[in-house]
Amino acid sequence: MAKITGIGGVFFKSRGDRAALVAWYQKHLGLPLADFGGAVLRWPDDKAEDQGLTVWHVADKDSKWFSPSDSAFMINYRVDHLDEMIEQLRADGVEVIKGPESHENGKFAWIMDPEGNKVELWEPKLWDDKNKEG
Repeated sequence: MAKITGIGGVFFKSRGDRAALVAWYQKHLGLPLADFGGAVLRWPDDKAEDQGLTVWHVADKDSKWFSPSDSAFMINYRVDHLDEMIEQLRADGVEVIKGPESHENGKFAWIMDPEGNKVELWEPKLWDDKNKEG
C-alpha cells in the first residue's frame, strides 16, 4: 500500500499584503526565500538529535490550541536556538504570547504573525527520561 512519507509543503493564503507577510517571515524567522517567492527547507540543515521529523495532527473542532488565533491551522517551525530566536523577536517588537516552555521533546514558544496566525516555535530534543524537566 502506498503511504505518505513526510510533509511536502505548507501552504496558506494571505488575508492582506502577501509580500509584507512573506517579508515578515523572512525577517523575523529567518525563512530563506527562493526565486519563486517561497522557501524550500531541507532536513540536512537541521542538526537536532532526532535528525529531523515532522509531526502531523488533527485537532478537535472545539480545540483552543490555536487561540488566540481564529485560523483553522497552526504551523510549527523547528528552530535551532529558541532562546536566541526569542531575543531576536522581542528586539524586533514581536510579542511572544507564550513560552518558552520545556517539554519532554523540546522547548516551545508561541507568537502571532501580522495576520493573526498563531505560530509555534520548537527547539527539538529527543523524548526520553534525560530531558523530562517540565
